[in-house]
Amino acid sequence: MLLGEVQRRQGRLREAEVIFLKELEEAENTSGLDHPDTLTAVNNLARVLRDQGRYEESEVMNRRALEGYEKRLGSDHPNTLMAVNNLALVIWSQGRYQESE
Repeated sequence: MLLGEVQRRQGRLREAEVIFLKELEEAENTSGLDHPDTLTAVNNLARVLRDQGRYEESEVMNRRALEGYEKRLGSDHPNTLMAVNNLALVIWSQGRYQESE
């Protein structure tokens, strides 16, 4: 996760995406689809997709993370709230301002 985040912050978005995809695959295989570590990997991938302007793909991943966090951690958990924020950002980025609110 750290290497992917470094790549993302340096603007090396495609490299970060590759790293986050690999981390997601590993988390799904080792921890399962709804484990918090897997959901964090989903969230990281969603962010780098948003950074690349791939809003529809990012929205799908954000919704997956949010639904998983709500089921696993509850609606008031910080990770769930972060996922709500990230989903709102990607919806806003698509010009769907009222929906993002």
